[in-house]
Amino acid sequence: MRIDKMLSECTGESRSDIKKLIKQGRVCVNGVPVRSPDTKIDEKRDNVTLDGRQVEYKPFIYIMLNKPEGYVSATEDSREPTVMELMPDEYKKRGIFPAGRLDKYTTGLMILTNDGQFAHEALSPRSHVEKTYVVTLRDTLTADDVAAFHEGIYIEGGYKTKSAVLEITGSHNARVTLREGRYHQIKQMFGARGNRVLTLKRISFGGLLLPDDLKEGESRELTKEELALVFVKND
Repeated sequence: MRIDKMLSECTGESRSDIKKLIKQGRVCVNGVPVRSPDTKIDEKRDNVTLDGRQVEYKPFIYIMLNKPEGYVSATEDSREPTVMELMPDEYKKRGIFPAGRLDKYTTGLMILTNDGQFAHEALSPRSHVEKTYVVTLRDTLTADDVAAFHEGIYIEGGYKTKSAVLEITGSHNARVTLREGRYHQIKQMFGARGNRVLTLKRISFGGLLLPDDLKEGESRELTKEELALVFVKND
C-alpha cells in the first residue's frame, strides 16, 4: 500500500495534506524519514510514525455513541440536527454512518462505522442481533402485555412482529428486547396495546452494553473486545 493512502485512511486527512507532511519529513517508516508519497509499505508489519507517534493501520473504525434526544440518525438532513454533529472532526472525515437508526426522540446506544459489511451483518435479520431498550409508558403495564409481546403483535401494514421479551420493572416501566428492528416498532407495539411510550432508550446492541460512564452526546471508539460483543447472543 502507498504510504499516503495508508495515512489518509488512518487519519482522515486528505492525500494532498499527507503529501505535505511527508515532504516536511514528519513521516517515518521503521525509523527512516519518507520523502515520497508513493512509497510502498506493508501496513501490517512496518512501523509508521507521524511526528514521532505510531500510526496503526485501521481501515475501518467503529464508534459507540450515547445518543441524546433531538438528533436524527442520518449523515445529513436539511431540517434536523444529525448524530454526525456529535462526532469529532477526525471521525467525520472517515466516511462513517449510523449502523441502524434511533428516531429523533429515542436515546441511547448507537454504533457508527465506515464498515458497510459490518453494518449489514449487524442489522440483518439472519444475524439475530438482539437490542434491548428501557421504556417509560403512559399507562400501567400488565401480564397480558408480557404475553402479547411474546406472542407477537400486529402493527402498521398488518405485519405481525416476531416474539419480543417484555420485562416489567415498574408499574409504568419496562425493558424490551427485540430480535428485529422495524420503523418505530416498540412505539407501534405499545400503541397496538392501547398504551403510549413516553421515553425510550437503547441500552444494548447484541452483547454490547451502553457504559454507565459514557454520557449523553459522548462517543468513543469500540475496542476489539467490545466489537466482538455485538454478535454475542444474550440467551
